[in-house]
Amino acid sequence: MRAFIFPGQGSQAVGMGAALADASAVAREVFGEVDEALGQNLRRLMAEGPGDELTLTENAQPAIMANAIATLRVLTREGNVRLAEKADYVAGHSLGEYTALCGAEALDLGTTAGLLRTRGRAMQAAVPVGEGAMAALLGADVEKAQAIAGAAVDLILTETGETLVCTVANDNDPSQVVISGHRVAVERAVGLAKEMGAKRAVLLPVSAPFHCALMEDAARVMEGALAEADLRAPLVPVFANVDAVAVADPGAIRRLLVEQVTGRVRWRESVLAMVEAGVTEFVEFGGKVLSPMVKRIAPDVEAVSVVSMDDVEAVLKRL
Repeated sequence: MRAFIFPGQGSQAVGMGAALADASAVAREVFGEVDEALGQNLRRLMAEGPGDELTLTENAQPAIMANAIATLRVLTREGNVRLAEKADYVAGHSLGEYTALCGAEALDLGTTAGLLRTRGRAMQAAVPVGEGAMAALLGADVEKAQAIAGAAVDLILTETGETLVCTVANDNDPSQVVISGHRVAVERAVGLAKEMGAKRAVLLPVSAPFHCALMEDAARVMEGALAEADLRAPLVPVFANVDAVAVADPGAIRRLLVEQVTGRVRWRESVLAMVEAGVTEFVEFGGKVLSPMVKRIAPDVEAVSVVSMDDVEAVLKRL
């Protein structure tokens, strides 16, 4: 069994999709459709930068999606491959869940681009710049990471009487967990991390504290946007980030996408659940971020990345 998987924020880079667009009319069509939906020349921003503008959440989210869908469509249309025949499940990391739904035809491409633009803006607006932060804890599993985050919150409460947010946002793999919340609490957790058993803690260059309770305003925005979106049953089930369970019902998918804004990205658990369901091969589209995570979670499975035309050719031989 096989799962098609799609990366999240952080996988963007200036130049993304340029070579694919040069080589494939199918890819150019994807980028053109996204540009039209957004009323923006996103393809040029992806290809030429500047990097700080591409990294803005409202640009990075649709850009990462467009790049992944372009790669997938080059495979399916030029390679004459049907997703429903070659994949048993789809899944994505954070915004990648929207990409997965688009790839599985639950959402149209233009609708997906619009939802991600709305999502990016809402997440950015939910917390004033500078008040939130995220940090990666390396060499710490999810239990240790939550203990570090909790200790930081408790210390600040004792010292100031203020209750702040600091919690696990992304359970990526057994050795990489991301925490999110108020900047002062996250910075305190970074300071505590090594003495509490993590190998290293690194503040992440993000513009907002994603996947924590501080995103409640953004969740309400997405609840309204998703209620109006045409969302159908996907061709194959999607493993949802917030509960690591396969789902195909449109109503349930809407609810889980809203919960995802403030909820933990349970990527490690999702991979383990897919393996438990029988998946032995993971194919990542549009990035080389999730495949290494998959191998750290489940060393015995196959995991490949598809970014270039050469990658497409190589995967076609495997399918």
